[in-house]
Amino acid sequence: MNKKTRNILIIVAIVVVIVAIGGYQFMKSYMGNKVAIEQVIPASTTSTESGEAASGASVTGEQLNGDWKINTDSSKVYFSVTTSQETVNFVDNKVTGNWTVNVDDPTKMVAEGQIDMSAIDSGTAQRDEHVKEADFFDVAKFPQATFKATSIEGLPTTWTEGATNDFTMKGTLTVKGIDKDVTVAGKAVYQGGQILLSGTTTVTFEDFGMKNPHSVVLSTQNDIGVQLELTLDK
Repeated sequence: MNKKTRNILIIVAIVVVIVAIGGYQFMKSYMGNKVAIEQVIPASTTSTESGEAASGASVTGEQLNGDWKINTDSSKVYFSVTTSQETVNFVDNKVTGNWTVNVDDPTKMVAEGQIDMSAIDSGTAQRDEHVKEADFFDVAKFPQATFKATSIEGLPTTWTEGATNDFTMKGTLTVKGIDKDVTVAGKAVYQGGQILLSGTTTVTFEDFGMKNPHSVVLSTQNDIGVQLELTLDK
């Protein structure tokens, strides 16, 4: 091998390495998680299930019962998918809905909510447009996802200001026109005249007629984590 050929091969090798590094960085940028989940309930909040004495004032049914509306400025819904590299979060901040609270008679509680699917955001525009296409959420045809509760259980008749109350909410989640019964593990706090509500459930791509994404460089689990972080005003 002469010197000229050797130099050409060295240059080609350097170019290949640079392209590979650039491609890897692009892949990481496209696939990486860019959304942190913001919880509405402070981590320091005392749970009523913990056995610890709560220091807040007692909150009566008169204060709690009635119609509450989701605050659209501070409420968000998150979707999370786990890939072969990490968990990627999507956030939707266009959330509307209502909760009719009746701690004295839980059978009279009513809750429903909607999210604007066009507002889904993972921090990467190309990825967001992809999940809005017909193969996935088909946002052009199904612009909203909805939830309607069928039962809410476990809330005490009297709350304590600033204390967390665990409850279970069952209902129907509708995505792409397909209904799925889900159970939400929820937490609710009365604080400063508002109800702070956090809830989680898990569905799958299959539940709504979708296939979890796979490619040569990436595989995605079938589960989709759903997390509600809501503020409600009376």
